[in-house]
Amino acid sequence: MPAPTPDELLGEPRTLGSLIQKYSDIIIAVTLVMIVIMMIIPLPTALLDLLICLNITIALIVIMSAIYNEEALDLAVFPSLLLVTTLFRLALNISATRLILINADAGEVITAFGNFVVGGNPVVGFIMFIILVIINFIVITKGSERVAEVSARFTLDAMPGKQMAIDADLNQGTITDDEAKARREKIQREADFFGAMDGASKFVKGDAIAAIIIMLINIGGGFVIGMAQKDMAAIEALQTYTLLTVGEGLVSQIPALLISTATGIIVTRAASEGNLGNDIVKQLFHNERIFFINTGVLLVLAIVPGLPGIPFFALACVCAIIGYNLYKKTVVTPESAEEQQHVKEKTEATRPENIISLLQVDPMELEIGYSLIPLVDTGQGGDLLDRIVMIRRQLALDLGLVVPTIRIRDNIQIKPNSYIIKLKGMEIARGELILDHFLAMNSGTVFEEMQGIETIEPAFGLPALWIPESDRERAELNGYTVVDAVSVLATHLTEIIKQHASEILGRQETQNLVDNLAKSNQGLVDEVVPELLGIGEIQKVLANLLNERISIRDMATIMEVLADYARATKDPEILTEYVRHAMGRQITHQVVQGNMLPCITLDPALENRIVGAVQRTDHGSYVSLDPDSMRRMITSVNHELEKLANQGYPPVVLTSPAVRLYFRKLVERSVPGLTIVSHAEIDQSVEIQILGVVRI
Repeated sequence: MPAPTPDELLGEPRTLGSLIQKYSDIIIAVTLVMIVIMMIIPLPTALLDLLICLNITIALIVIMSAIYNEEALDLAVFPSLLLVTTLFRLALNISATRLILINADAGEVITAFGNFVVGGNPVVGFIMFIILVIINFIVITKGSERVAEVSARFTLDAMPGKQMAIDADLNQGTITDDEAKARREKIQREADFFGAMDGASKFVKGDAIAAIIIMLINIGGGFVIGMAQKDMAAIEALQTYTLLTVGEGLVSQIPALLISTATGIIVTRAASEGNLGNDIVKQLFHNERIFFINTGVLLVLAIVPGLPGIPFFALACVCAIIGYNLYKKTVVTPESAEEQQHVKEKTEATRPENIISLLQVDPMELEIGYSLIPLVDTGQGGDLLDRIVMIRRQLALDLGLVVPTIRIRDNIQIKPNSYIIKLKGMEIARGELILDHFLAMNSGTVFEEMQGIETIEPAFGLPALWIPESDRERAELNGYTVVDAVSVLATHLTEIIKQHASEILGRQETQNLVDNLAKSNQGLVDEVVPELLGIGEIQKVLANLLNERISIRDMATIMEVLADYARATKDPEILTEYVRHAMGRQITHQVVQGNMLPCITLDPALENRIVGAVQRTDHGSYVSLDPDSMRRMITSVNHELEKLANQGYPPVVLTSPAVRLYFRKLVERSVPGLTIVSHAEIDQSVEIQILGVVRI
């Protein structure tokens, strides 16, 4: 049996590309060090030839990458790449200069450029070199530098506006949180890129200046060395060193020109939909009239006496052919166009992905009548989007719940002043607003009744009045609580989210909360999930807490309790009670007034009866009380709560820990909004004031 290869031992194939990718950091570091060493250590001519060819190859790769990129950030590494290529080119200049001055020989590539390209004429070579430097330095480099500077300035100036546009799209539900994050990162990267390009373009400018200086040094120094040290005649020394210097200058300036051109292409790319070639073809060859006009102009020039007619006539024919082909593409009969559109719509409608998209249900929606659109339009002073952002932040602090994006839509099928709040596509609340009015509510200290449009405050169901803005100050002086229309909607939306928080929290949201906790407490998460509990079971515990408006922000405490008790029971309701005991300080803070807890309690006989009626099954536990006992208990609860309300206290019932869960199951539908706590959840320093006892 043959011995396994190293690739088989590693379990994956190793290619040259994967090795380069894996060790790219080492390769770049070594390359930079070697470039610096090239400036110090003399290179053999064969190696110099290879490196010069490599320099030209790299320049070609860079300009091809710039041409085929669709946007500037596709080559975000370009500023650093520009520095490396400039440094490499300068190192080659120094190495070639050393060989020219010492040996009067700089390898075959430079010699070929000095003899073949310029025909062995140093004057022609010198002129070509000067022209290339002028083109590179004055035309391309200066232009690219200016464009990079302006792009950097305008990109930085536009950042605040782009950020606000992203926030507006996010609030309207047009984009998701992940898309908003990606767009913000792209804006930041664009600002960093164009700022870096503004500075990196100076490298090319400095390289062009250095090329001129190096050329003058080579010619002058070579002339002196040739005559003084190598016993050359003046003409021979000038001929030899000028040709070598011109060849070396051309070899370095051609890659420099390519890199400068790539710099200009990248910084001048604006709003594009494809690579440079596609953009040029789409944007220049789209209107047949342009080519027909050019055809006429060229034909006129072809028949003008004294001008060469054949070239103009040939180009006129080319423009005519292009214009005719473009014309054929645009001419479509109305019947054909209508038929093509019908076929396209039918094809689009039958595609599976278009049908699947209809299954998407938004977690939360807010539909508004057309009269309420100014609340959303920032141009008309509407700040509802900002209010929703604040609502989501406040609920994250109060309940520990990340409320999903609330999509806002206008609906012409509802009343103009109405709005509808939907959860998972179903209506859960609605209300009406009058934009140019304020809502006045009687707080119990009203001195004088006011006239207005009678209504019901949507969040808490209190009687209220819509009053004009002119009566606002008088209403406040008379003891009314006055709020504007957008605050009414914001308060209603907040209360609805709190009421349905347990429905908003799904498994994915729970997974996100667990993942967030894992960033700071990985060991705790690993102990619970998935060994003890699954995400679904944790979600049920969190939903039970949210049902009673207990904040789940302290996920660490919740997970620690689950880690302690999940080995004994998997019942989410029992686990919820254990979590509530651990969160007693928070519950106490919610129900205690000062250091006193005014409440009603249950008669011990009633508690014993409830415990005795508990039925346990494989699917959980429930309480089985006869209808008459249930009726008398609910009546007694309402009677005692009424006495609490008359004394100005909130509805709180205090029970023993063993009874709290089951008593809540009995009364949660009949007495909504009731706060039920147990002795184990109240801090020992709190004074309990029992103001009534529920009996049957």
